[in-house]
Amino acid sequence: QLQASGGGSVQAGGSLKLSCAASGATFSNYKMGWYRQTSGQQRELVAEISAIGRIAYTDSVKGRFTISRDNAKNTLYLQMNNLKPEDTATYYCNAFSQFGTDVREYWGQGTLVTVSS
Repeated sequence: QLQASGGGSVQAGGSLKLSCAASGATFSNYKMGWYRQTSGQQRELVAEISAIGRIAYTDSVKGRFTISRDNAKNTLYLQMNNLKPEDTATYYCNAFSQFGTDVREYWGQGTLVTVSS
C-alpha cells in the first residue's frame, strides 16, 4: 500500500515536497517512481529511481525536481523546485518489481499539485 502526501497550491517559482509512504511490504527491492496526470491526459512518468538508486527524469523537470528514497523509512520523495503552471497535475507514486513471472505493482492514491502563474 502506498500513501502519497505533500501536494498543495503554490505560485510559480515555489517549491513542494511530495512523500509516498509504503506499507505492507519491503519496497527496497522495488523500482519506484512518480507519475502525473491532468484531466483528459494519459498518466506520464515524471521521475523514477531503481532499487539500486539509478535515477531518471522526464526532460521537462530535469534540474528542477529531485527524486529520492529512504529505504529505512520505506518512503519515496519528490522535491519540486521552481514549479511552473504546467506542473499542475495529480501526482501518483508507483512501486514496481518483477522477478521472472512474479510481477507486482502498486499505486498511491494521488496528491494534487496546483501551480498558479
